[in-house]
Amino acid sequence: MPPHPAPLTLPSDRSGSRARRRRRRRETATAWAFVSPAVLVVLGLSIVPVGWSLLLSFQANDLVTPSRWVGLDNYRALRHDPNFHEAVRNTVVYAVLYVPLSIALGLALALVLNRRVRCAGLYRTLFFVPFVVSATAQGVLFSFILDPEFGAANSVLHRLGVSSQGFLTDPSQALFVLVAITLWSGTGLCTVIYLAALQDVPQSLIEAARLDGAGPVRLLRHVTLPALAPVSVFLLLWQTIQALQVFDLVYVTTKGGPLGSTTVIVYFIWEQAFKEFTAGYGAAAAYVLAVTLLVVAVALRVVRGRARAPRTPRASRAPRTPRGPRTPPSRRTSRTKAAAS
Repeated sequence: MPPHPAPLTLPSDRSGSRARRRRRRRETATAWAFVSPAVLVVLGLSIVPVGWSLLLSFQANDLVTPSRWVGLDNYRALRHDPNFHEAVRNTVVYAVLYVPLSIALGLALALVLNRRVRCAGLYRTLFFVPFVVSATAQGVLFSFILDPEFGAANSVLHRLGVSSQGFLTDPSQALFVLVAITLWSGTGLCTVIYLAALQDVPQSLIEAARLDGAGPVRLLRHVTLPALAPVSVFLLLWQTIQALQVFDLVYVTTKGGPLGSTTVIVYFIWEQAFKEFTAGYGAAAAYVLAVTLLVVAVALRVVRGRARAPRTPRASRAPRTPRGPRTPPSRRTSRTKAAAS
């Protein structure tokens, strides 16, 4: 019996696999050539400065002479620095006033503009334009308007019979004036975002609530606000971060004065690093702010996750049906025999 012929095998196409590898290498090199500028920007402006400032916070450095390692001394000094405590207090007051007021005003304006109003598009644009204006331009503009001697605000108050105000030069008013200026510019963002969210509220829910007899207040409380909850959490996080990082407006208008009444934490960091030339101390204050922002972001993230999580109702027990008095077994058998007969 002749043996079976050996199976024919084609030679491996090594040249084709090598060509594919070369093509993949060229594609990878091309991709990295396009991505590398952005990677270098991120590394040079984000990652490297973050690591360097963290190392700097453990040193005594004036940006001129060689640095000296001090460990946690900069962080310990912050605990006993009254200027840092005042900056933290001013920042907290600013955030507590600005964040809820901007969100509430944005929601109110969005509810008004969401109706059929003439020239609604013009009003939306006018409310959003101040948000586009830079903080530097806002500071210069309101510095002229609120000037205690030649400003237009005191001129109007004088005609109304009100005494002249110090505004940005009065320690008791300066921080609240800054909050008012920021509200003028920051409310537009909340208004536009709430307007977009209001248009996504299901009309079927609104019509069903109206058919059930819900008035405007109940409709807002039980239908509109729950639908806007994710947007409200996002705006709360965004506005809080913006409030804790305010710097440009303070630098242009008051420079932390008068008497330190508007020194916020970011201005304190800049002042320590580039005015007092204690860069290590300023870096330590910057990392205190960074940890605070991280805690706020994580907390709001957890709250947002709980708001989105569906609530599973508890298993309801079926109501027990009342039963009659139990009969002994002997009577049951006798009744069964009687029924059978």
